[in-house]
Amino acid sequence: MSLNSYKLLQNKKKNILEKWMNNQLSDEGLREDLISNEELRYQSEELIDALVSNLSGESFSDLMSEEWNSVIEILSGISITRARQGFSPRETGNFVFTLKEALLNVLQEEIGEDSKLLFEESMKITRLMDNLSVITFETFIKGREEVILRQTDEITEISTPVIRVWDGILALPIIGTLDSARTQVVMENLLQEIVDTGSSIAILDISGVPAVDSLVAQHLIKTVSATRLMGAECIISGIRPEIAQTVVHLGIDLSNIITKASLASALAYAFKTMRLEVRKINSVQK
Repeated sequence: MSLNSYKLLQNKKKNILEKWMNNQLSDEGLREDLISNEELRYQSEELIDALVSNLSGESFSDLMSEEWNSVIEILSGISITRARQGFSPRETGNFVFTLKEALLNVLQEEIGEDSKLLFEESMKITRLMDNLSVITFETFIKGREEVILRQTDEITEISTPVIRVWDGILALPIIGTLDSARTQVVMENLLQEIVDTGSSIAILDISGVPAVDSLVAQHLIKTVSATRLMGAECIISGIRPEIAQTVVHLGIDLSNIITKASLASALAYAFKTMRLEVRKINSVQK
């Protein structure tokens, strides 16, 4: 960037900031519920201070150089924070786009008579801000992926509760599809609960599993095997007719595993195994 243009932008930093703030505050998509005007101004001032100080460098267009680390670090931090706060990609991208608009407006106001110089300097600013926009979106996506992964882990934990239905009897209702990662969570939760409670029977209820294929069946068999190694008997309940047909067609051998059609049947079998009897007591008529 030419020396004169750099000095111009440096001297007009406050003007750029005000134009930028006006652009952001006038945007219909401004999320005042997620960020205050004070915080927005603080983020804008921090970024523009770091940005203007790099405009005169020899590596003006090379964002991979060390001189731009501070700008990228600030911008990345803002992008990740906004991803966690619930901003959309468009709302986050506007943070950079409105700055680009403010910079170009100031250039046009100050050197508008020299069309050749205006074009050259505007193209440099455009390329710079476009590259920063790419970095913004890349960082935002990483931030959203972190949020999604954390939420997935939380949902997995919630969707695999181990319930103590009776002394020595545990039940684990499984809802949704079983994959390798989720099977590991199921195993860990179930085995830990067996240790904590000293239970001898565990019921895996798969009535909430939409379909059982060979992969899901293998995961179930591994869970049963791990349970047995802990000294507990494992019962699989919730075998619907369509699931039973699928298992037969796939040639999956579940003959060594106790299976029941419903959780109630599995619980009744567990009571019988532990020599427990549940009776209905009729109220005595006076």
